[in-house]
Amino acid sequence: MTTTKKQVASDITIAQQSSLSPIVDIAKKIGLTEDDVELYGKYKGKISFEAIHKLKDKPEGKLILVTSINPTPAGEGKSTVTVGLGDALNQLDKKAIIAMREPSLGPTMGIKGGATGGGYSQVLPMEDINLHFTGDIHAISTANNALAALIDNHMHQGNALNIDQRRVVWKRAVDMNDRALRQVIVGLGGPLQGVPREDGFDITVASEIMAVLCLSQTIEELRSRLGRMVVAYNFDKQPVTVEDLGVEGALTLLLKDALKPNLVQTIEHSPALIHGGPFANIAHGCNSIMATKTALKLADYVVTEAGFGADLGAEKFLNIKSRALDVAPDAVVLVATVRALKMHGGQGKAELQEENLQALQKGLNNLKKHMETLEAFNVPFVIAVNRFVSDSDQEIELLIKWCENQQVEVSLTDVWAQGGKGGVDLAQKIIEKIENNTKEFKPLYELSDSLQFKIDTIAKKVYGASTVDYTVKARKQLEQFEEQGWGVLPVCMAKTQYSLSDDPGKLGRPADFTITIRELKPKIGAGFIVAMTGEVMTMPGLPKKPAAYGMDVDEKGRAIGLF
Repeated sequence: MTTTKKQVASDITIAQQSSLSPIVDIAKKIGLTEDDVELYGKYKGKISFEAIHKLKDKPEGKLILVTSINPTPAGEGKSTVTVGLGDALNQLDKKAIIAMREPSLGPTMGIKGGATGGGYSQVLPMEDINLHFTGDIHAISTANNALAALIDNHMHQGNALNIDQRRVVWKRAVDMNDRALRQVIVGLGGPLQGVPREDGFDITVASEIMAVLCLSQTIEELRSRLGRMVVAYNFDKQPVTVEDLGVEGALTLLLKDALKPNLVQTIEHSPALIHGGPFANIAHGCNSIMATKTALKLADYVVTEAGFGADLGAEKFLNIKSRALDVAPDAVVLVATVRALKMHGGQGKAELQEENLQALQKGLNNLKKHMETLEAFNVPFVIAVNRFVSDSDQEIELLIKWCENQQVEVSLTDVWAQGGKGGVDLAQKIIEKIENNTKEFKPLYELSDSLQFKIDTIAKKVYGASTVDYTVKARKQLEQFEEQGWGVLPVCMAKTQYSLSDDPGKLGRPADFTITIRELKPKIGAGFIVAMTGEVMTMPGLPKKPAAYGMDVDEKGRAIGLF
């Protein structure tokens, strides 16, 4: 395949020039009626609980997971490939639905950008989806902060549960990168203002409520999971839950509409369920089970993605989400780009336009590690080489031949410039993988294994660490959590996305490194234990020049500068 990528307009220009079908027409394409969709304007809708209930006995389609190498500022295009693959499957007359996460305003206004794809492989209306959408993330922020207010009010009004104000672990949340809120003091100003204590903010997509919503399949399960969330410890050092406070019903009320999956469309009018948005570096990084399960009932093929590289999103999908979903991917797409691999091989961002076969060859070690991770889970996969206009034919040839020498299926995709047409070869190879698959998926650990075994297994088998160190605090928490009966839960690692190690500066495939576990956090409602590594934070900061500086709106109300 020779270079075909042309100069393409900005994502927002392409999106604004695209024609949209009424969302009720998109619904009818997948067997839903107008009454099955609750409209949020003309081009967005939520699938009703009644419609989802009617689907419960339908057989499920095939699930395709899209993941990637470790991300770099050069770009990998995982979401773009996800959208393009879904469009390509529909071009092949396969009934396909895309299931992705909702973007957070933090990276949208910061540096990463949105999460609706790019070029001619986008989900629309991209302006709405990348901003307020249907209000799901705002509902999660509201529920999160309502719980924080109720905790502080309980302590102020007599503290019947004997909550130790020094051991309140529930933080407030805002859907924005705001480093100034990482550590705050609340309750100042005298007795009428509450109980003074240290507090802090997480970004909303790191809130346990986001994870709870994404892992719940019914209103009843949502309420139950919310009730199990640990918010504090009492003076006897015993956990205090939402159920102890008696407010799980109020939180469920605030989230009842947010639980319904959102239905939108691609530029090529493929149906897409965009729902839930946990980050993969500090949370479990997958869209909602409600959306994935509903899509599987409505389609022959469902294309979903997991955040960041296979060391984070894919590992969490396969060890956490697959267990809750009770479905493993039938095949995986591992996205790589020449640009990103050259960065992993030591080439600077400013020189990426220049051909550098040596850096590319060295950077292939990163791709190799992610291939080994997928092989450890025993899932079939295809490597998607996402082409950029700056890639030379020699670089593409080197990458393709390397994959072939590794005896793995590889496809050169050009979905950014060509839409679904540029992903047809990938779609055909994925279908063939699924139809000829004889592998049986296996998680990396059993739930009965100890928490330390689970953490060590991920650190060594997925990251390639030689050793795992635990702080004194983390070791004490390991003992306490096992005593509480939480040892049977899976582990959600919080780690930098840029490196296989816990040091974001170590690109490529670092060797002989140590992963440091500094703290464990119980997310009992979500159903996993978070292990904090290195210096990763649950509240990011904005860059020196946030993307927000280039954003505006024209006289017709259309967004400007939104990618």
